[in-house]
Amino acid sequence: MRRFLKELLPPLVLRYLRRLKHRRYGWIGNYASWEDAKRDAGSYDNEKIIEKVYGALKQVKEGKAVYERDGVLFDKIEYSWPLLSGLMYASSRTQGRLHVLDFGGSLGSTYFQNKKFLDGLKDVSWNVVEQKHFVKTGKKEFQDERLKFYDDIKRCFAIHHPTILVLSSVLQYLEKPYVLLEELLKFDFEFIVIDRTPFACQERLTVQKVPPSIYEASYPCWFFEEKQFLSAFLHRYHVVESFDGLDGKTELCAFRGMILERNND
Repeated sequence: MRRFLKELLPPLVLRYLRRLKHRRYGWIGNYASWEDAKRDAGSYDNEKIIEKVYGALKQVKEGKAVYERDGVLFDKIEYSWPLLSGLMYASSRTQGRLHVLDFGGSLGSTYFQNKKFLDGLKDVSWNVVEQKHFVKTGKKEFQDERLKFYDDIKRCFAIHHPTILVLSSVLQYLEKPYVLLEELLKFDFEFIVIDRTPFACQERLTVQKVPPSIYEASYPCWFFEEKQFLSAFLHRYHVVESFDGLDGKTELCAFRGMILERNND
């Protein structure tokens, strides 16, 4: 029956149906408001996402797996070499010290990804600021003398004074990313490393549908326009280097990153 229907349909319709099939997952739509995008995205189970990430990262911590990203295990670490270069660049400018605020850093995925290199530095603190349910699990299962978890930036700064801000795959999932950036810049970080952030020829609000092989979820997601995005920083920072992100390019966007350093004047 399927073969018979294919023979009846013209090639143009077949191509359209194949495209729809491939777009069941990924980025869909162009929304005028966060509320509209959120309504189409529906709801997702935070607890299931945490359980997936926790289960994978626990195996990494216990040495049963090599690398985790987005709750998926890999048999080889997929380094973001530019991000790691940014961390090493920052530490070289501060005599081997590296005090990080990893905003939206899950359960410490980026920390564990780069731990082999961080272990070579004389003074490291890695502070993850996340939603309360992540922080609760992080404190219970992963926190140690170097890796800490907070649900508020000010609470983190009351104990530590991070000099480098890491924003990896987080800004695109915030309702008001530029408002958050304005708040973050008030803390006067010396360095900012941005990674795995989607850019397009113009700013766009979409809904990202995650493949079930990772976990079942969909949520609003921004594509940024690079010039507009950088304008939030360039009055106080300069770009040391920009780079392509691990997630590569799609027909809709390109994942990019950048290393920023605070101006001295």
